[in-house]
Amino acid sequence: MKKIAIINYGLGNLSSVYNALEFIGADPFLTEDHKELEQCDGAILPGVGAFGDGMAHLRDNGWVDAIHEFALEKQKPFLGICLGMQLLASSGTEHGDFDGLDLIKGTVVKLVTGDRSARIPHIGWNSVSGTDGKKSYVDIENGQDFYFVHSYVLEPEDDAVVSGKCSHGKEFIASVEKDNIWGAQYHPEKSQKSGLAYLQNFLKV
Repeated sequence: MKKIAIINYGLGNLSSVYNALEFIGADPFLTEDHKELEQCDGAILPGVGAFGDGMAHLRDNGWVDAIHEFALEKQKPFLGICLGMQLLASSGTEHGDFDGLDLIKGTVVKLVTGDRSARIPHIGWNSVSGTDGKKSYVDIENGQDFYFVHSYVLEPEDDAVVSGKCSHGKEFIASVEKDNIWGAQYHPEKSQKSGLAYLQNFLKV
């Protein structure tokens, strides 16, 4: 049974992530102590809120160096969800310019659709097209719906990290995958069967 840390840094949607992982047979635990990453097989960084606030909470609680050691040096599976995915980026532009975790080279920018019918924030169910060759969507039929709540998106420097795309007025990156580092802009824990399948694929890493 995979022991998965859910990082509690004050901005996470923790209970839903915990329940989803438990449902698919993982051994999740909530942690506010970065030292506890040493005892887990993988880690998840959930999150709702603004980019700058998220990074401030991570820095203030000693998470930044611990996450770098876990994901980059030890190369253990690491998943960012919603704001957590955005924080993987090099920088973010929400209410200012802020440095991110720099695990995925790129910038988080406001989602501008140019379509009045595509409202921002983007809230609700939208289909995601997976990228061939990525592990994120193995055994998930292309075009399955996932649940989104966001106004900003990650624009990576290298398209090779893109694992899924979505369209809301314009096409944007719905998920990323770079070796052991994954990110989902949607909420897999709230995306029913397709979301649980995505989390199961993460556990297989």
